[in-house]
Amino acid sequence: MQLCADRMDPARAEALRITLGLPDAIADGDALPPFFHQAYFWDAQPAEALGSDGHPRTGGLIPDLGLPRRMWAGGRLVFHAPLICGRTAMRRSQCLSAQLKDGRSGSLALITLRHEISQDDKLCVADEQDLVYRGAHDPEAAQPEPPKADIGPVGAILRFSPNLLFRYSALTFNGHRIHYDRDYAMGAEGYTGLVVHGPLLAQRLVLAAKEAIPNMTRFSFRATAALMDFETAELFWDNGSGFIRGPEQRLCMVADAS
Repeated sequence: MQLCADRMDPARAEALRITLGLPDAIADGDALPPFFHQAYFWDAQPAEALGSDGHPRTGGLIPDLGLPRRMWAGGRLVFHAPLICGRTAMRRSQCLSAQLKDGRSGSLALITLRHEISQDDKLCVADEQDLVYRGAHDPEAAQPEPPKADIGPVGAILRFSPNLLFRYSALTFNGHRIHYDRDYAMGAEGYTGLVVHGPLLAQRLVLAAKEAIPNMTRFSFRATAALMDFETAELFWDNGSGFIRGPEQRLCMVADAS
C-alpha cells in the first residue's frame, strides 16, 4: 500500500486545460474534468532512483520482474464524486497483480495497479491501471501487425506535436523518455518517432465520453497500437463507445463508458 496526499492546485489543472486546448477556465472550487487527476500525486524520485528509460525503477509498488520496457496497456475508472480544485486529496495505491507471461514477441509482465482517490474521507475516483513490461528491444525481432479500425466517416482530427507531448509529460511528471527524447525512443525502444502518451489518448476519449454522457460514472480503455508525434489521428465516439484511429486504419485505442 502506498499513500500520497496532494492539494489539487487549480493552477496545475488550468495549465493542463490550456495544454489540451479546452475552452472553460478552471478555478479554485471547480470540479476537475474527468481523468485530470493524472496531473497530481507526483512520484518525484532523485536521479539515482530512475531507470534508463526515465521512470522510477521498479521494486517498490511495482515489483521488479526483470523487464525494462514499460507500456501503458489500459485502465478502468469509476467516478463516485467529482474531485474539487483547491482541496487536499488522498490517493491509496496498491498492486493488485503481477504476472509473468510468454507473448508472441517474448516474455512480458502484466501489472495491475489500483488507485483510490478520496477527498474529505469520501471516495471520489477508483482508477485501475494495466501496465506491460517487456524485454529490451530486439531490432531483428518481427513486430506484430497492429489491429485495424473500421473504415468509416472522418472523425475528430487529433494532432500531437513534440511540444504538446513535452508539456503533458511535465504536467503529469512522466519522465518516460519515449515521449520527449527522440534518439532514445527510436534507438533503445525501436519506435519510429516520439510516442504519444497512452493516458493522453485516453484523456481525449474520456472528454468525448463525458460530452456524450454528462452523468458518466464508468470509463474503460485499452491501448492497441502506438501513435507517433508526426502522425494525424481520428477520434470516434458513438453510443457509449469509441476509438482512436491512426494512419492506414491502425487502431490505437478503444474505450467505452456508461
